[in-house]
This record gives sequence, C-alpha cells and structure tokens, in this order.
Amino acid sequence: MRQSMAWIHGWLGLVAGWILFAMFLTGTASYFRPEITQWMQPEFQPRRATDAEAAQTAIAWLRKNAPHDEQWTIYLPGERTPATRIFTRARANPDPKAPRPPRRPETRLDPATGVPVEARATRGGEFFYRFHFQLQLPHPWGRWLAGICAMFMLGAIVSGVITHKRIFADFFTLRWGKGQRSWLDAHNVSAVLALPYHAMITYTGLITLVVMYMPWPIMANYEKPAAFSADLYGDTSDQRASGRPGRLMDITRFTERASAEWGGARASRLIIGNPDDAESTVTVIRSSDDRLNARGASITFAGSSGKRLSASPAPGPAVQTAGVMLGLHMAWFAGPLLRYVCFLLGLTGSAMVATGLVLWTAKRRKPGARRFFGLALVERLNIGAVACLPAGMAAFLLANRLLPPMLDGRADLEVSAMFWTWFGLAGLSLLRPVGRAWIETLAIGAALFAAIPIADLLAGPGLFSPSRSRDSLSLAFDATMVLLAVLLGFAARRIAAPRVEERPRRRRPSGSPVVEELADVA
Repeated sequence: MRQSMAWIHGWLGLVAGWILFAMFLTGTASYFRPEITQWMQPEFQPRRATDAEAAQTAIAWLRKNAPHDEQWTIYLPGERTPATRIFTRARANPDPKAPRPPRRPETRLDPATGVPVEARATRGGEFFYRFHFQLQLPHPWGRWLAGICAMFMLGAIVSGVITHKRIFADFFTLRWGKGQRSWLDAHNVSAVLALPYHAMITYTGLITLVVMYMPWPIMANYEKPAAFSADLYGDTSDQRASGRPGRLMDITRFTERASAEWGGARASRLIIGNPDDAESTVTVIRSSDDRLNARGASITFAGSSGKRLSASPAPGPAVQTAGVMLGLHMAWFAGPLLRYVCFLLGLTGSAMVATGLVLWTAKRRKPGARRFFGLALVERLNIGAVACLPAGMAAFLLANRLLPPMLDGRADLEVSAMFWTWFGLAGLSLLRPVGRAWIETLAIGAALFAAIPIADLLAGPGLFSPSRSRDSLSLAFDATMVLLAVLLGFAARRIAAPRVEERPRRRRPSGSPVVEELADVA
C-alpha cells in the first residue's frame, strides 16, 4: 500500500508541481493584497473617514459622473483598504437578445473628499491574487488548470500521509549537507510542519470554485443558474426601471438601518440599481471582516421611499459551509498577526513543493552517470519555476518604484517586467551548468528583493531612513523584502556548500542470532 501511494505521490507532485509552486507563492503574497496595493501607490495618503462620509462622497461623485447608469456598486473603505472603490454599469439595450454591458473600469475615490485618487497606475496585490487562480490565462481555462493542479495537490497530500512511516519523527529531523537525504528531510519537515494548513488551503481552494468544476447537479435540477442562486441567497434579480424619474434618499439611512438589524455589524458594499428612477433599489451587504463566514448577508431597500423590500434568507448548512470554506481560504477575518502566520505557513507550502521537485531529481541523479532527457528536463523546469519566479515577483515590485509614476501603460509594464525577468532568467539559466544555475538565479532573486527597500528609500523615507517618517506599512513591507532576500541568499549559500554524503553502513556477518533478531525487529 505504501509503495503504491509513494508512486502516486511522486508523480502527482511532479506533473503539477511547477504550477502548484507558482500558485502557492502568489497565493501566499495575496494574504497582503490590500497592503501591497497601498505600498505600490505611495502618492495616495487619504484621510480616514467614516462609512457614512465615504458613502455620501461616493454618491455625490456618481450623481455627477454617471447619473443615468443602470447600476452603481460602492465598496466602502476599511482598515486595510483606505480608498472607496466604485464600479458602474451602463444601461442595458432594450433588446432582450442584446448582451448585458460589462462593468466599467474601477474608480478609486478619497473617502473624505470624494476626489478620484491621483496615484501611479498599478495592478498592485490584485495581480498576485488573480494570477494565483487564473494563471494569466483567459477565462475559464486558467481556473480549470488551477483546479486540476489543486486536485493533484490534494491527492499528493493524502498519498504522502499514507506513505509516511515516521511522520512525527520527521517533524524533528533535518540533516544538512547530506545530498538526497537532506532534500528528503527538508521536504518532510516543510510538509509535516504545516500539514493541517496544507490540507485546508488545498481543499478550501477547490471548494470555492466547485460549482464551476462540477455544475451537473445544478444543471440537472435547475433550468437557469439564477434560480439556483435565488434559492440559496434569496431573490437577487434586478428591479426593472419604471421610466419615471426619482431621487435616492440619504444613503446613510440605509446603512444605519442595516447595521442596526445586524447587531452593529458594518456594511462593506452598496449596490444601487436604477439610481435615477422612481423604482430604484439599494442593497446593503454585510462586512465579513469580523467573522469566519465570508458570505455576508444583504438587505434591499426601495431607494426613493426607504421601504424594506427583502433580505437574504437565513443561511442553510450548505451556504454556511461554503461561506466558512471561503473564509478559511481568503483569511479576511485574520488580524495582522494571524495574517503573518498564514504568510509563513504559505511559505512552508511553497518550500514543500519546491523541495519535492528537487528531491525527484536528486533520487535519479547518479554520480558519473549520463543524465537522461527526462531528468535534464525536470532539472531545468525546477530552476525556471523555483528559482526564477521569485526573481520575477521581485522585479514586478521593483518596477513600481523604477518606472516613471505617470507613464502611460505602466500597470501593464510592471506585469511585463515580472514575466520578462522570470522567463528571461529561466532562458539564461539554460546556458549554465545545473549547479551554477541554481546558485546564480537564487542569488539574483535575493539581490532583487534586497534592492526593493533601496528603491523605496530613493522614492521616499523607508526602512533605512534616519527620520523613519514613513508609516508602519512601509516599514513592515521593506522589512519583509529584506527577510525574503535573506531566505533566498541562504538557499543559494546552502546549495553552494560542499556536500557530505552519508557513508554506507557496514554490514555485519549474517547468521548471528542477535543480528537476525535485530533484523526482524527492524
């Protein structure tokens, strides 16, 4: 049984390992998605505002700039997202066969003044978050590929647990400089150290998109997916416009009434349908930052009269389970300390995948033997994924400080900097011997991460500034970059260190009763 599981474990991990490493690493960075975006727009220093002030300034801006749109969506600012985020959708074509117009690009406002944010264009932490489960591929192919790899990961975790004979002893065993034995120890320690986290994050990631991966039960029981959503979350169909002009009541009355009904919980989002019509609606959605369930309740009011129209039904077991699964995966409820714990656990997951990939080649590499094509291919793919991707992510952040702030198309140029660095470095590594390629690419990644605080210092006070007038976010970000540079530098140094292979154990002569008894015990 263990031998069968070991075969499955090795090949499942290898086939999906390179994509899984990218998913783990970018997903780990996504724990600080709002903070990364805020760091990448240093010009934006908004004043704090209450939810009521932010909603009022957003409504004032929308009335001026999109008064006749079909729908307004307002994301209120929070502790981690200082800006008010706005999306609008143009009024649909009266022809029922015409496609519904897409949402317009996001607009970010200063919550206190309602003035659009004037800061450098960037995708910020949202890029890492989207890449984590879409892999920069068109919809839905990126999500399908990420889901298949996550299924492989779940199978590798289960088969790895069955394969282990010394799962508790491996928690405390890490031998340096022993070649294949060291890679096995590193893989075991990184896997066992955070085994519950690895199983949780993989399974909950699959559950969040399970309706896309397995739509057949819904298709068999519902003619339209909207009917399924209505049964789960209540009737969310849009109210049709009456054609008569109308005006919204004071928006704060809706948020205050909803908060009172939720026992003081704050609102996170407002969806306003047909804002200039007499039959306008205002849907207030509850924030999930203060609880594990990531699916917030909602209440819908009549925009002109303030009448309470409907509310989301009490969630059943399925909806509660799905909400908790999503909450565990996204960790929106986590405070700063717990987010850093999740960040470190995510790094152990990345290390688990990376050491497993390297272990596959270490097992098959024999001194003096000629490398076969499969082994050479896996070695080069390992370097391209494990050593070059961190350098690409560092280049993405570094480009944010090096490119001119108001350069046209700079958001796309930041993304291009990541991929050019990632794939370019992987291509250059083909020209170097495998051992030197590992050392040099990891050292380049360490240098790029170390350069980020320096570039931040040149753009303004940073970690090494004597005045240290920057806020705590900038200091923590720069310190994290230094930590990542140290980790990559340490990895390059360990690979460069001379290896000491384990000496083969001396065999004792057979036939001795004591030896035979010890062999039986073993």
